[in-house]
Amino acid sequence: MEYKTITFYKFFLQESPEEMQVLFRDLCKECGLKGRILLGKEGINGGVSGELNNVEEFKMKLSKHPVLSDLNFREQLTNENSYLKLVVRVRDEVVVLGKPVDMNNKAEYVSPEELKEWLDNNEEVIILDTRNDYEYSIGRFKGAKGLLIDNFKELPEALEKLNDLKNKKIVTYCTGGIRCEKATAYMKAQGFSNLFQLKGGIIDFVNKFPGQGFEGGLFVFDKRLVADTGSNQKLGKCKICETPCNDYTDCYNLDCDNLFVCCPDCRIKMNNHCSEKCKNAERHRDFMKTAN
Repeated sequence: MEYKTITFYKFFLQESPEEMQVLFRDLCKECGLKGRILLGKEGINGGVSGELNNVEEFKMKLSKHPVLSDLNFREQLTNENSYLKLVVRVRDEVVVLGKPVDMNNKAEYVSPEELKEWLDNNEEVIILDTRNDYEYSIGRFKGAKGLLIDNFKELPEALEKLNDLKNKKIVTYCTGGIRCEKATAYMKAQGFSNLFQLKGGIIDFVNKFPGQGFEGGLFVFDKRLVADTGSNQKLGKCKICETPCNDYTDCYNLDCDNLFVCCPDCRIKMNNHCSEKCKNAERHRDFMKTAN
């Protein structure tokens, strides 16, 4: 059986995100989908997964909604459902920056085709990764600059170190587009003048150009943790043996739950633990002995 995972977002003002919460919860249950959807007064940020026909039914029904009819979807085919359950929550921000941002100030889009051409022609442009450092460390565009941040809220402080780039041509990117879109709106307010954002994010780019331009694996926020990009390059290193590796896992010690890079051999050897101390701890996930 074939499954599809889709992600989507839209910035728009809504006074009662709780009403949209009911809509999405009911629609996902009706279509048999699992996923994680965040709603707020600034818009929506979500991802769902399910059987192909059910996902297409979900998209079709959303296309009839007056506010959501123009949603764009980043799509990936998978062998199983990418989410364990359905979560639909209301938050203050659908992507947390912690500072007011005028989303009407967002940067112009650059298409995957245009960016590929710029990369192939060695265009003088700075490729700026707006994701977290643990995402950047296992996969990124060739020559991309990382911000060395642990979460998106650290972006404003990281940008203070880039004042010398304010007049440079910059293309921002992230997994599916939402973080780089909010980042560019904030950056323009801080004086960055020649900004672009990659439309559809890494997902749309690697769907069109697998193994070209983007190197390594793609971190994703579902149970897969890392998605294939068509690249054979291993940019990360196993925490246990330092073998080149792009695979992440969560430590099975419940009092640790640390996200770490781990090769398949060490994952089996360590029973999915990040250290001998965690391996010998008292509390573990029930399925600690499964190596999958």
